[in-house]
Amino acid sequence: MSIIIHEALRAYIDPLTEHEYAALERSILTEGCRDALVCWGEVLIDGHNRYAICQRHNLPYKIVQNDNFETIEDVQLWMIDNHLARRSVSDFQRGMLALRKKEIIVNRMKAQEEQAPPEQAESEVAIPVIKPTQSRQEIARLAGISSSAVVQIEKIQKTAAPELVQAVRDGTISISAAAAVASLPSNEQVAAVAGGRKELQQAARQVREKVREQKTPAKPAPPSPAIQPEEESVSHAPALDEVAALRQQVLSLQAENTDLQSQIAALKAQLAA
Repeated sequence: MSIIIHEALRAYIDPLTEHEYAALERSILTEGCRDALVCWGEVLIDGHNRYAICQRHNLPYKIVQNDNFETIEDVQLWMIDNHLARRSVSDFQRGMLALRKKEIIVNRMKAQEEQAPPEQAESEVAIPVIKPTQSRQEIARLAGISSSAVVQIEKIQKTAAPELVQAVRDGTISISAAAAVASLPSNEQVAAVAGGRKELQQAARQVREKVREQKTPAKPAPPSPAIQPEEESVSHAPALDEVAALRQQVLSLQAENTDLQSQIAALKAQLAA
């Protein structure tokens, strides 16, 4: 049968790295294509790399049909679940796939709500509702990663430059470090990626330190010495004036005492005469 390559489906799952593709090619050349290709009608939905390798080397392969889908979105959901079941998928890829699944389901729910006729909403017959995966805890459980990793992947998905996203996929930088670097302007992210692993780690460290400094409360300034009011600064003036007055009074008394002694001496002289 002829096989049709749907480009959107082929690109929906992250491609293998050069190392992974080379390892798969060696395995197929040695052992043959052990896993069958999966098709939806004539459209290939699983095994794009195996198909390309077999075509290049003119090797035989098996095909199995899966006709349980109605739309491309059904196929995408199946592809997501299929890849999440594989052990070789990285944590970053798992998080991205789980977020894609959430987006598809949420959009479906919105479309169903918009298309539902008014009388259906008033019907007394209970209609089962499929709740979409919304919370980060549910997404983390689906992907098999932590909730904090989901938050970081969401940040990378929204603000990271394509070069930084590729660096995470290649394992050049961790998810947490990439989330930190994603806070920088796009041109600084690209420059950090071009600098290699050490430059990326340094950029992530600087961002974290800056965030830590912003969160640390500033130390209170030391209390300035109390400024004495003007009346206090001159409070000693009256005391100085009193001392001067007392000294003047003492001098006056001493003068009076001397004068009295002179008068006493004169009276004694008159009496003696």
